Amino acid sequence: MAAIRGVNTKPEMLIRRGLHACGLRYRLHDQKLPGRPDLVFPKFRCVLFVHGCFWHGHNCHLFKWPRTREKFWREKIGTNVARDKRVIEALHKAGWRIGTVWECALKGRRRRPLGEILDAVLEWLEEHEGDLKLEALPDDHASVRN
Repeated sequence: MAAIRGVNTKPEMLIRRGLHACGLRYRLHDQKLPGRPDLVFPKFRCVLFVHGCFWHGHNCHLFKWPRTREKFWREKIGTNVARDKRVIEALHKAGWRIGTVWECALKGRRRRPLGEILDAVLEWLEEHEGDLKLEALPDDHASVRN
């Protein structure tokens, strides 16, 4: 697991490059905030996480429980999910809005167009209220894309 990146992952870099090209500036992995969010937008009081579906136990087509060492993986991923909940609560208490872009929104047969994801993030930042959660397209839309 030492080879698994926690920062600068491919999905994260895709989002970062796209938002930077749109003119947004942000801080990266701010250690002063709970959970060290991937992107921090102090001007909007927002943070954005780009989560891998496997590591964060997302219920989508990309997530499959490993067949070996099942107890280990259930504990590992369960701990990650519990930590995510604690981090979100702490950030909300501190007055931050939270956005989450799931890996399945960026890759796989049900991915969304990158432009659509970037537009949704930009719109969310300017709304000044609520949280954002971007996931893969529903199954009925996936066949239209291919």
